[in-house]
Amino acid sequence: MDAADLGLPVDVPSTALFTDQYELTMLQAALRAGTAGRRSVFEVFTRRLPNGRRYGVVAGTGRVLDAVENFRFDPALLGFLRERGVVDEATLGWLAEYRFRGDVWGYPEGEVYFPGSPVMRVEGSFAECVLLETVILSILNHDSAIAAAASRMSAAAGGRGLIEMGARRTHELAAVAAARAAYVGGFDSTSDLAAGFRYGIPTVGTSAHAFTLLHDTERGAFRAQVDSLGRGTTLLVDTYDVAEAVRTAVDIAGPELGAVRIDSGDLLLVAHRVRRQLDELGAVNTRIVVTSDLDEYAIASLAAAPVDAYGVGTQLVTGSGHPTCSMVYKLVARARSTDPGAPLEAVAKKSRGGKTSIGGRKWAARRPDEQGVAEAEVVGTGAVPDRLADRQLLVQLVEGGEVVAREPLDAARERHLAVRGGLPLSATQLSRGEPVLPTEYL
Repeated sequence: MDAADLGLPVDVPSTALFTDQYELTMLQAALRAGTAGRRSVFEVFTRRLPNGRRYGVVAGTGRVLDAVENFRFDPALLGFLRERGVVDEATLGWLAEYRFRGDVWGYPEGEVYFPGSPVMRVEGSFAECVLLETVILSILNHDSAIAAAASRMSAAAGGRGLIEMGARRTHELAAVAAARAAYVGGFDSTSDLAAGFRYGIPTVGTSAHAFTLLHDTERGAFRAQVDSLGRGTTLLVDTYDVAEAVRTAVDIAGPELGAVRIDSGDLLLVAHRVRRQLDELGAVNTRIVVTSDLDEYAIASLAAAPVDAYGVGTQLVTGSGHPTCSMVYKLVARARSTDPGAPLEAVAKKSRGGKTSIGGRKWAARRPDEQGVAEAEVVGTGAVPDRLADRQLLVQLVEGGEVVAREPLDAARERHLAVRGGLPLSATQLSRGEPVLPTEYL
């Protein structure tokens, strides 16, 4: 059985209250007005990327599909709404039978996006679509922010290993989602066992400074760890004196020592010294892992260091300064009546101050240049031009309420690495700049 099928004891049986109250009050008013059944199209997009970011990363799609499936109002939830007087009895009766039976289209997980990209499109009656706004945005905003940070760190690492280890720096449930998003963005493993159990992500971990301090000597601590975990373990060598710790580690484990971890000090200088010392001691295959408040800039600064892997925590799970993507969920088209055959009409609010929206049910395509490198994100309504027909980005995720595009997490991770490789080289520069692709509207 796939670990993802097992779930976790911390999972909730319903996602229906992962919402804002005004979604239910809008539903009640629309039901009374007779407009709740109008066919509607909502789209998720962001008007701008976080300052200085060159591209965004779509992550959390698989979690959105789970959330939509589990959006059910059971008797306990209905009782809570009744007790609080959130909505009237007629609306409670409607909610009791709620099942999303519409369609969802979206960029596949791991894809990149740009300002205006219709990352997800939700279609159905107004009533069934409007309820999903908050839960969809909460997942996509969080996971895409983490994945974008992870992608930048992955690019900076240049193929070296990356370990997600931020569980202690965020909410316990957010930590599981963050590990998943980091894996999509290019990380290789996580320290969080719940993420490994839930999503099958490789897990790693050996010991902290507390284990060394527990023992009377550092030698005693290393001996206990090697005896328990084998010579291939990773020994933490910066509790006291690094050079002495490395000598002791190789003396105990021999040249078969798997790795040493450095968690403090001038990592660039210490890594060079440790590599030289390991080689002199014959431990030429022993790897060096560095941790200590790393971000993409610190990782990039260690490019010339003999480092084999990086462990990243706080900066990763907080989006490296940008914990949200500012995605929004907007009604862009609706039918004039509840007649199933009524045509859709584009709608959009008129607004100033950077909050403009473009109405209409949209498609998106990525146009390549003559060398096959992406050169523009093209977004339009109406017919798709023939030249872009095979470059469309949205795929169907839900059809008639049934999930049709669930996939292994590895597929999203591999997709992201491939898509990122097809962007202009400036996409992975860490210097501040505009989105690497312009968004063109047709």
